[in-house]
Amino acid sequence: MRAVDLIRKKRDGQELTSEEIAFLVKGYSEGQIPDYQMAAWAMAVYYQGMTARETADLTLAMAGSGDTIDLGSIHGIKVDKHSTGGVGDKTTVVLGPLVAACGVPVAKMSGRGLGHTGGTIDKLEAISGFSVELGKEQFFRQVNEIGLAVVGQSGNMTPADKKLYALRDVTATVDSIPLIASSVMSKKIAAGADAIVLDVKTGSGAFMKTLEDSIRLAKAMVDIGTQVGRRTVAVISDMDQPLGHAIGNALEIQEAVATLRGEGPTDLEEVCLILASHMLILGGKAADEEEAHTMLTAQIKNGEAMEKLKQMVSAQGGNTEQIDHPELLPTAELKVDVKATGSGFVESIQAEEIGIAAMMLGAGRETKDSVIDLAAGVELLKKIGDPVEVGETLAVLHFNPSHEAGRVEAERRILNAYGISGTKVPTRPLVFALVTPDGVKRF
Repeated sequence: MRAVDLIRKKRDGQELTSEEIAFLVKGYSEGQIPDYQMAAWAMAVYYQGMTARETADLTLAMAGSGDTIDLGSIHGIKVDKHSTGGVGDKTTVVLGPLVAACGVPVAKMSGRGLGHTGGTIDKLEAISGFSVELGKEQFFRQVNEIGLAVVGQSGNMTPADKKLYALRDVTATVDSIPLIASSVMSKKIAAGADAIVLDVKTGSGAFMKTLEDSIRLAKAMVDIGTQVGRRTVAVISDMDQPLGHAIGNALEIQEAVATLRGEGPTDLEEVCLILASHMLILGGKAADEEEAHTMLTAQIKNGEAMEKLKQMVSAQGGNTEQIDHPELLPTAELKVDVKATGSGFVESIQAEEIGIAAMMLGAGRETKDSVIDLAAGVELLKKIGDPVEVGETLAVLHFNPSHEAGRVEAERRILNAYGISGTKVPTRPLVFALVTPDGVKRF
């Protein structure tokens, strides 16, 4: 078998066999197939696509290229959640305790962020002492004892995907639906979950800007899950403006805590309840969304969801006082109001621009080696549909003196991100569609 023959075969629109895909992944990850040949194959896939079976085979080959986690020693149906990313997306911090409080074990491996703000792991590290590094046995034991653990990803999980993604990043082949879908799902399969709920974002702050592209990606990932024997559903949710009001690590932990108390932003709570409902259904704890919603809201009202978060924080060495009193979380020395220059109603918010502004204040990483300022970020006081007067505060910048140089540019980006109209715009849905193995249900 030769790589050049497989490149030609895919270039000409033919379907590769399982053995041929395994040969490519193994050869590339072990250095036997050079970058230039794998880049040519990726470009052929970009133009010719892959069948559902090919994409599933690619996913399994990448999942098997490194460490895999067997969650068999954890009791119950393990349901994982993955978000395709966005601005202000702190759903895992809310979902994990909520779902665990309802009896579905959450054994989650999350990543760090590169870009706008930190990933889930960075956010949790805003809690003093919180350890994201647990040994495998400790990880399993904690989930069995309290139903919840969130840790960093294994250093050797899906190395073939890491290598291929880095190549795609510099060869203009990132935005290929089969390659994106297999990249995401290979990590979920390697992490060992029995079932998977996908939160596929759509809009200005999402990787997929249009609803149709988001649905295509969701269908590809659900197809993969079905092909490899994992029950999988995908929710298409809005990212045309940041989720909630807080963008930045400690700020987002504060907002997640408020949400678990029933005092969080309506949009964040609603998206979390929808995602959590599907996790309960896949976990066998609820028959439908209505029953799941009732169970989840009860766990917020009776304080059990908040107690579950505190149990996880305590078990992983974190300071639970910062959960009881979120004002004890890292706080920036400086705050600057960004004031509206016109009157009317907020018509649009370019989420990606808000995310970049937060990064310029220190909340995210420009490079892998950047050090995050956990206290930095942006607090939005106005969202789409809200009335605004000239001089009224749109957002508050939170930053420390070390990032004073980024303040002016951050303020400019936020002002440019806001679109103000003379008339109130219609409310945009928070969720657009549900994708299951049976098809697409649009709302």
